[in-house]
Amino acid sequence: MNRASIEGMFRLFRFELPLTAGLCVVLGQILALGSMPPWPTMALGFVSIFCISATALILNDVFDLEVDRVNAPLRPLPAGSVTSRQAVVLSVVVAMLGLAGSALLGTTALVTALALWSVGVLYNWRFKRSGLPGNLMVAFSVSMTFVFGGISVGRSDELLVWWFGAIAFLLDLGEEIAADAMDAEGDRLIGSRSLAIVHGRRAALRTSAGLFAALVVVSIVPFVLGRLEPIYLLPIGAMDAVIIYSVARLLDPAAQRPRATIRWIYLSGTVAVLVFISMRMLL
Repeated sequence: MNRASIEGMFRLFRFELPLTAGLCVVLGQILALGSMPPWPTMALGFVSIFCISATALILNDVFDLEVDRVNAPLRPLPAGSVTSRQAVVLSVVVAMLGLAGSALLGTTALVTALALWSVGVLYNWRFKRSGLPGNLMVAFSVSMTFVFGGISVGRSDELLVWWFGAIAFLLDLGEEIAADAMDAEGDRLIGSRSLAIVHGRRAALRTSAGLFAALVVVSIVPFVLGRLEPIYLLPIGAMDAVIIYSVARLLDPAAQRPRATIRWIYLSGTVAVLVFISMRMLL
């Protein structure tokens, strides 16, 4: 194996995405415990989901090879620095590492990791262009990173973990559908069945707006039930304000830069999570 092949394999990981998934697991652990988890547990949780996420991304390049020959010819597979066989072998090795790490965290963690790996394989194989089913699979995978964090520290019953998982699910699903509405013309060329193509761009954006509205409702439930101190309304309320403003812009036909609006929603959720967990550790 030459240097170009090794560099190409590293590029298949697209490290920023698996790193984010691994960090979400650690955040889930902190949410579940209210403090930092033991270092071995934190490392195993991070590595497990990092590897499962990386496997899905590697397989994505394998299944998208023909499309990438046209749209992304410099990616490792279409450029020829990595063969499809090498990529598949790499995905298997990385998946085994992730599953081995999850097995060390317990049976429930292993079963959860297997489920996430299966969803990733199925999404790349059959559901990537299916529209809503594919969107649901991606949102499920994102939300389960937080839940896996709770599972990995033996606190799958911690409601805060599931609450954040629900927020992540609605946020990602709304973002996925809105992004599909922006990409409808290109998606039509590759046979996608996104909501925007099947039912129209406006219907997709209304669906996305409804999901974001549901997110706002879900975000305040623990406060209404008295399960969280009012101080935590600061990051959650700021997130909700950005989402409400952004949804109004998404539904305004005259609004400019809809992609930037979607990004603001995503960033507001990310910042809210980080601030919330920081407060959780300090207060």
